[in-house]
Formats: sequence, C-alpha cells, structure tokens
Amino acid sequence: MRRKLRIAIIVFGLVAASIGVPAALASTSSSAPQAAPLAAGPTIAQLKARIAKGCTKVSKSNYKTDDDASKATISICKAGTAFVWTSDMDVDCDGVRTSKCNENTDDAYQNQTSFETSKGRPFQADSTHFFVIPLPSSRFSYQSAKIKPGTTAAVIFKNKLVYAVFADEGPSNIIGEASYATNRDLGVNPDPNNGGTDGPVTFIVFPNAVPSPVESNSAITSKGSSAASAWVNS
Repeated sequence: MRRKLRIAIIVFGLVAASIGVPAALASTSSSAPQAAPLAAGPTIAQLKARIAKGCTKVSKSNYKTDDDASKATISICKAGTAFVWTSDMDVDCDGVRTSKCNENTDDAYQNQTSFETSKGRPFQADSTHFFVIPLPSSRFSYQSAKIKPGTTAAVIFKNKLVYAVFADEGPSNIIGEASYATNRDLGVNPDPNNGGTDGPVTFIVFPNAVPSPVESNSAITSKGSSAASAWVNS
C-alpha cells in the first residue's frame, strides 16, 4: 500500500478560527493508547442501507487515492445531512511523537496535525481515532460544507466500524486516510510506511457532531453513534 504524499500544514488556530471553531479542540507522548470502545448505534448494514437510499455527488471533480494513482476515481456525495465517500485508507501517523509515530517509523512524519485537541496540542495518532479530509479546493471545500474540525464520522471496513474525528488535512487532490489508531482498530496494518488498505473503506461524516473532549475515543464513539442514529432515522 503506497502512502499519500504528505504536506506540511501549519494551521492550528488559524483554520479553526476561520470557520468559527476554537483552536483548542494532544495527549502527551507518555500517555498510553486508549482501548478501542465498542461502537454503539446503527449497524453497518443500517448505515449502508441509508446511503443506498440516495447519495448525490457534491464534489465537482474526483480525487485520486494516492499521489501516484493514474486516475481520479473517488467522489464525495451527500446522503441526507451526511457526506460520504468510499476509498482506500492510508495511515496518518502525524502529531504527538511516540514510539509508534516518529521520524524513524514514518518517513513522512510531521509533529503537527492541522487541528488541536482540547488540551491545545496536536492529536496523537496511535491513540485517537481520527480521519483526514483534503484541503479545500475547487473540487470540494469542507469549510463551505460546514464540516468543522473535530466533526465525527463513521469509518467502515469489512465488518468493522470505528467512529473517528476530523483532525488533519491532506493534499487537495487525494482522499482516503485515517490515523494509526483508526487503522489498527479496524483490523488494518497500521504501519505508516507500508500499512493501510486498498479498501473499500466508507467514510460517513456527520456535520456538527463534535465530541468533548475531542481526543477521547469514548466521547467520539458516543457522539458518533448518536449522530449516526439520528441520520439513519431521518
């Protein structure tokens, strides 16, 4: 699995403030990874059935799955209030430096994430379930779509479901990436250099569903399952 081309994104409070979200949305490097909480709320079948009712394409053009992909084949659609895409999933190991995520384990490592935790620090990729959205562009702008930093999504791979938060931005033309912890707890090889999966992985983003504290997996799961239930029943 080839990783995406990572780019330096030093935005923190600037981007968050531009869309009306506080910059302080990391755990310290000494904190132990959180155990993956059990996902509650709708089943995977119920979530996919809701998508099948109708999902209108909202990205103006398609995304690549990786920098060296020959074609752009992935689009973002909207089903009810949720934004949806199905793609591959690469491993994001950026943020707080740990024994699993650092310059030696990840050849594209950065010690920052686009947004910060409630403690005003970068997220910790081997602890918190988070996912990546491409930088705003003519294809699609998460800002225009009112997707705030810390927004929760359901991430589905095979028969597993993890709720994660929007904590990092990726290249404007590439989609499909989530944290080390998200990959690991979906049963995917989380190695940042050769892990990830070709998928299919489905991301269902629920705007305005921001947990508190945003770095807590239990809070993420609670907020995500509640938002997913409301969406399925809408």
